[in-house]
Amino acid sequence: MIWYDILIRLALAIFVGGLIGYEREYTNRPAGFRTHILVCVGATVATMVEISMTNDTIKMILQNPALGAAIRTDMGRFGAQVITGIGFLGAGTILHDKGSIKGLTTAASIWGVACIGLAVGSGYYFLSISSAISVYIVLVTFKKIESRYIDKLKTVKLEIKFN
Repeated sequence: MIWYDILIRLALAIFVGGLIGYEREYTNRPAGFRTHILVCVGATVATMVEISMTNDTIKMILQNPALGAAIRTDMGRFGAQVITGIGFLGAGTILHDKGSIKGLTTAASIWGVACIGLAVGSGYYFLSISSAISVYIVLVTFKKIESRYIDKLKTVKLEIKFN
């Protein structure tokens, strides 16, 4: 991978992670600006390492075809492990208290940022930017819709006794 391509991907990861993290930080959520940037950059780096390792493996096999039977590479393994690992990080933001669950949206945003980071690391720039904008719109706009229409629904505790 060429050095300027690495820098472009890292800069884009910082930008898209920061965009979503800024919204979480601004609304005073458990995982904010820096956390989202670090998750996105980490996923981007993992993907770039995976691509480089795969390319190196292909070069070794082309130079020595006998290695083809012994060396295998799996392009999806790093990404799958990133997504699994981020699940644990996201779980740390979820709190259950007095019948309500808080932090679920932040956990989902962390998971989404990791997925976007994988796309950035793979070089899918349009997908990365459009996904980050979509997540940002959902976080900002849908909160207003939720507070206007959905939060007005009241929870009623009903007790029924049979004799």
